Amino acid sequence: MTRLRFFFLISFLMFTFVGSSQIITSKKQAMKKGVYQPRTETTSTGVTKTSTETAVATPKVPAVTKPAAAQKPAPKPEVAVTKPKPQTKPSKKNIINEEPDSDLVFPSFTNYLGNQMINNAMGFLGVRYRGGGTTPAGMDCSGMVTAVLNIFDIKMPRSSHEMAQVGEKVDLADVQAGDLIFFKTNGRSIINHVGMVVEIIGDEIKFIHSSTNKGVIISSTKEPYYKRSFVQINRIPNKA
Repeated sequence: MTRLRFFFLISFLMFTFVGSSQIITSKKQAMKKGVYQPRTETTSTGVTKTSTETAVATPKVPAVTKPAAAQKPAPKPEVAVTKPKPQTKPSKKNIINEEPDSDLVFPSFTNYLGNQMINNAMGFLGVRYRGGGTTPAGMDCSGMVTAVLNIFDIKMPRSSHEMAQVGEKVDLADVQAGDLIFFKTNGRSIINHVGMVVEIIGDEIKFIHSSTNKGVIISSTKEPYYKRSFVQINRIPNKA
């Protein structure tokens, strides 16, 4: 028992002597001696905290604020512009002029009909000559005149000799378009050729006819052949 106490006493003194030099009274001393390392933890906001000192917040960088874009001026409200309606001219149909127009001259029936006959005769230009023919397939001189007169429902004898006996003879000074002009050709003693007056130029008369050699053409009384064979000019019945 005495030995056991002695052993405990020696152990206590040794522990006290050795332990007194190892006693750490603060966390700073423990960190100095390397026997303690504080725990670190990072929060979700990026701030690091330790268990031994007060956490220092990381300074926030001030956010750079972009300058506000210059606001466009509000568009001005559109003002509807009403265009003035163009003044409409009065319709000619609504104008009644009761005063006679001295400048308005209507052609005589004779000239109108004569010109219409010539227009239709011109449609036969180039048709070949054919004795007894009255169609675009071929026609003789009196056949061409007959074809034109039929368009206007004017009836005349078929031969040039008989045609010359119908209607009124006309002086050269009074000749009009559409009158019939007659000839005695090839030394004949009777009228054997007929044409239709187209134009009068001074003392020259142009006429359309169907010639034996060239078919339907326009000739002139200035040509020697027709100048010497000319006989007369007749106004068509019902034309005047």
